[in-house]
Amino acid sequence: MEQTFIMIKPDGVQRGLVSEIMGRFEKKGFFMKGLKLQSVERSFAEKHYADLSSKPFFSGLVDYIISGPVVAMIWEGKNVVTTCRKIIGATNPSDAAPGTIRGDFAVEIGRNVVHGSDSVESARKEIALWFPEAPINFESSIHSWIYE
Repeated sequence: MEQTFIMIKPDGVQRGLVSEIMGRFEKKGFFMKGLKLQSVERSFAEKHYADLSSKPFFSGLVDYIISGPVVAMIWEGKNVVTTCRKIIGATNPSDAAPGTIRGDFAVEIGRNVVHGSDSVESARKEIALWFPEAPINFESSIHSWIYE
């Protein structure tokens, strides 16, 4: 089983979209292995977005992520990284298909509601950063109803 990191950004938290977003991943058949509501310090946000530090929007992105609480999550399942990215939708909400999280809830690229790891390697790094205590290790009783 693969794991991914998903973060509901401050706009998603402030708008009361947490349960709706979590529900989409649960309904797909993925299993939550970690969950935190937290405020993000600037240095931590800079570390999380270090790969974007040379981009002109980096400072604004960091300011946005530290502007309010976020919900950090670990989700597990087959092909979870790719599938969650499809559920989330395109980074630019105007390119995101209806039915995706961003297609349904976001208007501006700078307020696009949710972050999802873009690769298995990124997921490993992000999970290690956000969940140094490691994910919860359990198998849901409905696992066999979802996976062969």
